[in-house]
Amino acid sequence: MTLHTPKITGAQGRPVIRQLDEAAINRIAAGEVVERPASAVKELVENALDAGASRIQVDIADGGKTLIRVTDDGCGMTAEDLPLALSRHATSKIDGSDLLDIRSFGFRGEALPSLGAVGRLTITSRAEGDAAQIACEASRLSPVRPAALTRGTVVELRDLFFATPARLKFLRSDRAELQAVTEVVRRLAMAEPQVGLTLRDVTGGEARILFRADPANGDLFDALGSRLASVIGRDFTDNALRIDAEREGLRLQGYAALPTYSRGSSAQQYLFVNGRPVLDRMLYGALRAAYFDVLSRDRHPAAVLNLIADPQRVDVNVHPAKAEVRFREPDAARSLIITALKSALTGAGHRASSTVGAATLDAFRPEPRVYQMDRSSQPAIARAFAFQSPGFAEAPQAPAFAPPSEEEAQPHEEHPLGAARAQLHENYIVAQTAKGIVIVDQHAAHERLVYERLKRQLAETGIRAQALLIPEIVDLSPTDAARLLDAAPALAEVGLVIEPFGGNAVAIRETPAVLGPVNGAALIWDILDELADKGDSQLVRARIDAILSRMACHGSVRSGRQMRPEEMNALLREMEATPLSGQCNHGRPTYVELSLHDVERLFGRR
Repeated sequence: MTLHTPKITGAQGRPVIRQLDEAAINRIAAGEVVERPASAVKELVENALDAGASRIQVDIADGGKTLIRVTDDGCGMTAEDLPLALSRHATSKIDGSDLLDIRSFGFRGEALPSLGAVGRLTITSRAEGDAAQIACEASRLSPVRPAALTRGTVVELRDLFFATPARLKFLRSDRAELQAVTEVVRRLAMAEPQVGLTLRDVTGGEARILFRADPANGDLFDALGSRLASVIGRDFTDNALRIDAEREGLRLQGYAALPTYSRGSSAQQYLFVNGRPVLDRMLYGALRAAYFDVLSRDRHPAAVLNLIADPQRVDVNVHPAKAEVRFREPDAARSLIITALKSALTGAGHRASSTVGAATLDAFRPEPRVYQMDRSSQPAIARAFAFQSPGFAEAPQAPAFAPPSEEEAQPHEEHPLGAARAQLHENYIVAQTAKGIVIVDQHAAHERLVYERLKRQLAETGIRAQALLIPEIVDLSPTDAARLLDAAPALAEVGLVIEPFGGNAVAIRETPAVLGPVNGAALIWDILDELADKGDSQLVRARIDAILSRMACHGSVRSGRQMRPEEMNALLREMEATPLSGQCNHGRPTYVELSLHDVERLFGRR
């Protein structure tokens, strides 16, 4: 720092150490804890959750700049507690003996005094006996006085940053701040599904409900599923897999969406550690790694996951806003996320997102019209299964239509993708199921099947490495060399063998044979970039999978090829038996399913 700072220069022309006053200390602390209105809402709602509240209401005005009011029905505070609550580092969450055994959202005792340092803060609370109220304005406390309140606590913050007007210039528009507050409330609502949360905008004196989530009932997954349906949407829960896995004392619970429900951004990724919302780079990297084989690079998975660990194994006191955590065994946490999600995706088999069918219906749907028709009876529908327009099937001018065999005339429940009925444009297989129809992209589906077969073969035989006649030497910085050598065992598993070569240089001894000739130095630098950004590297594995994907593309059924009925049915059966066959190698769906109800709606029968 070379800027001239005359206020700290003493008579001798050198800086003089001074003890700051209490107001300055509180404003500095507030700068770490309270960045914007959303930060204040987060701290106050977390306090309410720590107090055991079952219902919390948040009122804000002008994006939280002029008013933030949080009302809860928690345990409350006594009149004697109120002045202490506004003292720095006074808290009921810990006793100070063990900072690695934290089981609450808050623990530092900084939020309330920090808010009182930069705004006009009023706290009204009732534990037992009469309610009491205290006010704090720019760190100046008023005497405690009696108040009227049935139960719980009401914290009201007005004129945020009035004591530090320069901070107001860095706030965004009311609309942007309101969106940030809403996102904070949504994340906390997902963390505590049994607690009711309401967010209201009271700008101008009229209350407008922006978000409401009633307390969810049932066990953990039922409550969480119900809460996610109201917060994220029913489409997510309909197309998400339950995750419940445990390994090495860590447990992962939540929901992860199917690859075909991928998003254009990471906006629907919510990660929690012991119920605490976190924005941890390592955890998000693990989530991405679990999906990298089923999504293209421009698509993002959707998931809501809670990693449960002994508090002694997680340090939450590493970030001013507690947004990041540090694990004692980060590799164990990362491995659990990747293996649990991959196992769930594999177990989903051929399942694809239901939103694909909805999008197909929208494409089919004509202008709204009303038809008065009689619906077919159930016996008539059953008879139709046995007589699939034999005239079309036998017509020579339509060879793409396959006459159903006696065995295939009735679609079976054990065949979810049904029986093949036709091939359209020599690329799409139309199959009839017991409940509707399925349209399959034959090339995309077979490409995925071949790809999975190649991966199984590679896993059985291992990744063959080719030794370089002359090892390639790459000079690195001390930090990069240490980081790369730490990852050497993992790189050797995918065929890239590196060794130290004196000083800060490394020698590339072997490379994966399937990659052919490679630029070793460029590959090393790309791996280092990924290690620095995500903490680990899947680059070599991704390149190998890309080679297998290209091999699968060339070895699969091509578009434009006519397929016999037995070939089409064999493809459907293999899809049903192959994990991840519901999407192609790039995350696009391999089939679309329409229920009979959906088809009838297209023709105005429903």
